[in-house]
Amino acid sequence: MDRLNNPARLMIVSDLDHTMVDHHDSENLSLLRFNALWEANYRHDSLLVFSTGRSPTLYKQLRKEKPMLTPDITIMSVGTEITYGNSMVPDNGWVQFLNQKWDKNIVMEETRKFPELKLQSETEQRPHKVSFYVDKDKARDVMRALSEQLEKRGLDVKIIYSGGMDLDILPQGAGKGQALAYLLKKFKAEGKLPNNTLVCGDSGNDAELFSIPDVYGVMVSNAQEELLQWHAENAKNNPKIIHATERCASGIIQAIGQFSLGPNTSPRDLKCSSECKMEDTNPGHEIVKFYLFYERWRRAEVENSDQSLEKLKAVCYPSGVFIHPSGVERPLHDCISAMKNCYGNKRKGLRVWVDRVSSAQISSDTWLVKFDKWELSGEEWQCCRTTVILRSRAASLSDGFTWMHVHQTWLEGSGHVGGDMPKHK
Repeated sequence: MDRLNNPARLMIVSDLDHTMVDHHDSENLSLLRFNALWEANYRHDSLLVFSTGRSPTLYKQLRKEKPMLTPDITIMSVGTEITYGNSMVPDNGWVQFLNQKWDKNIVMEETRKFPELKLQSETEQRPHKVSFYVDKDKARDVMRALSEQLEKRGLDVKIIYSGGMDLDILPQGAGKGQALAYLLKKFKAEGKLPNNTLVCGDSGNDAELFSIPDVYGVMVSNAQEELLQWHAENAKNNPKIIHATERCASGIIQAIGQFSLGPNTSPRDLKCSSECKMEDTNPGHEIVKFYLFYERWRRAEVENSDQSLEKLKAVCYPSGVFIHPSGVERPLHDCISAMKNCYGNKRKGLRVWVDRVSSAQISSDTWLVKFDKWELSGEEWQCCRTTVILRSRAASLSDGFTWMHVHQTWLEGSGHVGGDMPKHK
């Protein structure tokens, strides 16, 4: 992972469904809380890894449905595929490793002998993963018999049962845990082993993550019985693994605090931006704070007063310029004054968040910051790729930054409010 020059301060490795993403949270509040915490405090020096049983097709579908951040690394198909960055570049070394003692054709041939197995959709059949549905009361016997048959055929496989219905057949060297172990070994060889790693899960196919030595682990409060039983049998005396009292992403935030891995107060949990303080100057924190205020203004969750807007103008350079995605240029102060007209214009539960915040110090007191600014309203999405120039304010005046320049362009495939979400998201 070339984004960081030094070892990551924290690497979070999280399952998605019912762990990072709460499908019972229609407002996506726990996920948005995590997003704000990550971009404000961790994106600049830490790594986010999503580890999911979903295939690339279903993973991309989830990104069209939920306000998820872009991870640095994506582990998919129950640990059989590893990709890097927003472009999802595959790890070819991992592919070569999994090819050992694996033959998908033989797996398909043997599984046809078990009528209890119902093949999952074509999107879930991957080069190193074959997936079925099987009733819970039949799963144990099928797994035992199938394992014996495949061993006789010379294959070294792993069979994972999770969610009370999903049965996945993988190469023995695959799985979420092995994929993580591979990454850690790779980081160590590069001299970039993360200072701390936190693994997060809710179901049986996450159990391997908690078996990796020296990692912290959180089973979210809504974890399934199969994972809790595994923990009771294998790791109940491990103080580095906890069962959170909070659901999904909120449980991950809870674990960050309980293990003292870094800040765990999300900017979304603070009533006003003045409460939001940082020990170190961090442009990401400034960006999150600004757009959180913008969301709250649109939702009428902050006071509608000239004083609020004047405070916003105070952090903007008097001759600063905002360039709209259409190409129209306006003074920053004029744009803030115009916000008076959109107070309470929340458009069906408007939510705003930022993703992929990256910054570069271009002079002793000036930063160039790039990020994606997302807006979600009902079923409508929009995204602007945004570039901001920030200047550090003198400590004798106040902490934080002055906004010098803002330039937005539509993210490819986005367009405007009401447009479809970008296909690659």
